Amino acid sequence: MKKSFLNLELSTYNSTGEIPENSCKILFLSDKDQLKKHQLNASLAKKITAAFENKKDEVITSYGNFQSYLVVSTSLDSQQNRKLGISLYKTLDKENCETSYLEGLNNLSENQINPFLEGLLLGSYHFNSYKKKNEKKALKVYISTETTSEKSIKAVTNLINGVALTRSLVNEPPNKLDAVRFSERIVEAGKKYGFKTEVLQKDRITALRMGGLLGVNQGSEVPPTFNIMTYHPKNALNTQPLVLVGKGVTFDTGGYSLKVGGSMSTMKSDMGGGATVVGIMAAIAMNKLPYYVVGLVPATDNKIDGKALLVDDVITMMDGTTVEIQNTDAEGRLILADALTYAKQYKPELVINMATLTGAAAAITGPFGIAMAGNKQEKMDELKKSGETTYERLFQLPFWKEFEELLKSDVADLKNIGGPVGGASTAAKFLEHFTDYNWIHLDIAGPAFLKEAKGSNPAGGTGFGVRLIYDFIKSRSEKTK
Repeated sequence: MKKSFLNLELSTYNSTGEIPENSCKILFLSDKDQLKKHQLNASLAKKITAAFENKKDEVITSYGNFQSYLVVSTSLDSQQNRKLGISLYKTLDKENCETSYLEGLNNLSENQINPFLEGLLLGSYHFNSYKKKNEKKALKVYISTETTSEKSIKAVTNLINGVALTRSLVNEPPNKLDAVRFSERIVEAGKKYGFKTEVLQKDRITALRMGGLLGVNQGSEVPPTFNIMTYHPKNALNTQPLVLVGKGVTFDTGGYSLKVGGSMSTMKSDMGGGATVVGIMAAIAMNKLPYYVVGLVPATDNKIDGKALLVDDVITMMDGTTVEIQNTDAEGRLILADALTYAKQYKPELVINMATLTGAAAAITGPFGIAMAGNKQEKMDELKKSGETTYERLFQLPFWKEFEELLKSDVADLKNIGGPVGGASTAAKFLEHFTDYNWIHLDIAGPAFLKEAKGSNPAGGTGFGVRLIYDFIKSRSEKTK
């Protein structure tokens, strides 16, 4: 596994520590009154004053007698500061500032500083594994210990490394990351970051009667896998685990309900939910959060051959439910259903499943947020707070019982689609059938993979959801103490 997909290293210095010569200076200004403390020429001071008056956040380059940069933050809005961090990294990279030191953060709280540092790190993400010349020297930014601690910087770096891991798994080409190789990468991640892994192979999946996972896999030459990740620290504050379930469809052709009109492009990203679970597990393990968490990822591709699942087939799920297949492109819910059934054995305090599940959800949220449903409003409200903190926001879907009626089948217990009405809600209702515990469903189809950059998210895999769930777990850890 590649050491890191981040091209930036954050480090601290103290008042007596030396900063390398010829380092670039970065001055973070969050209040125009700070101008009095710094010797800036009149025209520059006027420009900065205008920026504060017009509430215009920006990165200003090259002032003074050496390479110096001003970051003007007029509102201290967390998301704006993330975007400023991304812009600053791009500037430092363009100007070849191999080392820099950052001043002006002293008056800010950790909750104000961290989004900016997140942005710096997020901006440095790169995926160029398959380019002939793919090595870039990492930039280094020094921050005073009077501003933030080494521990805090390490925690932010670990979190964004979790995001980078998710992005990189999603960005892998399908011929480099089938279900078996996905499992290998999960095992590598567990060894590197500190969580336990177990991979169930096809014989065990068959013995468990996971008809959804086996059904979707029928048309593939690559066997399915079922991946179990466990992080159970000795100081865990919860006895019943939080279980994270992620869809791991490594490539989705749609099966015999073939994707047409160019919609098959980017379907390497259909394992985005599974990749998100891996990134979360890595982040919480690296930062040693005192919380018991289990991750479950059923993995397969959805391809076509003479044995592939057909429309009108009936399959039997792990819990004995029979399902009439009405669309072979509604495959994610089939493999997730078996994983949700498997999760029952843990007697979980809460299960959160993540999936690039429906185009209907993407049409609602676009690339800006996640569609959510569930059976425990209190837990969803708690998750919404983390969504606002991380700017990985949640939109709650209508979840009325009438949507269940659309899934009734004449020949089986359920159909796997509910028709043209409320597609995101009926997909969630299908999954709810396989739960008997507190449960939240997150449809990340909109933001998981982007064709072009939006906000603080890059083109390609975004890692959307890692910071959200990490903040949720961290908040629960602090609340439980």
